[in-house]
Amino acid sequence: MRTNNIFSTKKWLYLFLIGAVGFTGCKKFLDVNQNPNNPSSADPTLLLPTVEAALGQAIGNSLQITGSFYAQYWTQSTFSSQYKTTDRYALRNSDFDTPWRILYQSALINTQLIIDNKSAGSDVKGIAYLLKAYGFQITTDAFGDIPLTQALKGVTNGSPKYDTQQAVYDSVFNYIDKGVALLKIPNTLTPIGTQDMVFQGDVAKWIAFANTLKLKAYLRISGKDAAKATAGIAALYQSKPVFLTNDAQMSYNSIGGNENPLYNEMASPILGKTQNLVASATAVNAMVRNNDPRLFKFYDPLAGEDTIATIPQGGYLSNPNKEVSLPTALVAGNPQLNASALAPVKFISISESYFLQAEAVARGFAAGDVNSLFTNGINASFIATGLTSGDAATYITGAPDAKLTGPQDTIVKRIITQKYYAMNGTQGFEAWTEFRRTGYPTFFTVSKVSILGPGLRPVRFLYPNTELVSNLNFPGTVPSTTPVWWATK
Repeated sequence: MRTNNIFSTKKWLYLFLIGAVGFTGCKKFLDVNQNPNNPSSADPTLLLPTVEAALGQAIGNSLQITGSFYAQYWTQSTFSSQYKTTDRYALRNSDFDTPWRILYQSALINTQLIIDNKSAGSDVKGIAYLLKAYGFQITTDAFGDIPLTQALKGVTNGSPKYDTQQAVYDSVFNYIDKGVALLKIPNTLTPIGTQDMVFQGDVAKWIAFANTLKLKAYLRISGKDAAKATAGIAALYQSKPVFLTNDAQMSYNSIGGNENPLYNEMASPILGKTQNLVASATAVNAMVRNNDPRLFKFYDPLAGEDTIATIPQGGYLSNPNKEVSLPTALVAGNPQLNASALAPVKFISISESYFLQAEAVARGFAAGDVNSLFTNGINASFIATGLTSGDAATYITGAPDAKLTGPQDTIVKRIITQKYYAMNGTQGFEAWTEFRRTGYPTFFTVSKVSILGPGLRPVRFLYPNTELVSNLNFPGTVPSTTPVWWATK
């Protein structure tokens, strides 16, 4: 694995001058090579937006597509073929070359360059530690064991060893603590300000991000290491943490090359705005059962109809030429609608923050009002789609999956299921990851075109082909059906 690629700060300076807040993807901005022997010459305040943009690219493109297929929000259109292998569970190592490269070479390596730069202010360095924690958590959740201790060293180690997922999680907690400590130090340099594309240099919001990320990470491992999760969450709550009440997200615009990463791929010359993503019956039927008005915010009905048309997950062969509803521009799902270019990529959403807190209370890890947190999570999702608090209240009154009563397992199931609905089209990878962790929601099906054995489905990404052919410490391909370390369901 090579980690000697960083973004061109000159290109980013140009992007800021024209008001851009996004980028087209790996080809245009991520393949800019600079001298790896002199990386510290890069201005850390210009490296930070490259980290944020790279994370947005990975989360909003490869992880979003695969995650949304396996969370069964979307399935392959009957009229096209781009993601048939994904729907069939026919994963190839080469499918993951790009997200691995972006996460390591364009995001994580640049967090380390910021951290190692003696001229970096405490604010930008603190943010870099938090994004390093976030990036490593995403990477290990996707792939399992990954390079950690010997990674991010540029050309000095082209074959880093793989560390256990447990060790990576220990580092995630450590990086969060280091980031928060730095953010609490008064910054004596010029604040990062608007070059921070997530929170525009707002330290209080970044600390709230850190607390929310730490809670998420402890809940993620709670089924595997309950003692560590219990102690960690208790310590977090003893500090009287503030959690996110703002979306941590990347925003985009319609200037060429700066669109939402999913839209940008679909509108590229390769795909030519061909529609591959359509509504999966799994998510739609569940939302219909709950009379969920968000359904029409996430999917568009066919012309002249007032219902959402679906096919079963992987149903493109058994429903030839059937017209199916498309994901909306709100979730960047329709390349024919220019508004798709403007959809943000969410690192952590407000609704996710509330649902994490609700789960912590429901499981007895923390004190709080689980009903209020649960309601706030649903309400935040409704507001994010353009609906109202009144709409949310009506939904909670009538929806079977919004009844927060019964034993602990039922309450947790409802919390995770509501989180699933809220993440439709915006946080597909996270929704799939929560399913892998908890087994919720319980209404998933196996793809109609699965090539795996009965009842089997992918529960991890494959290691990229680039590691197989270049890393002398490559541990060997792990099947997509092998659960990651923290998965106990």
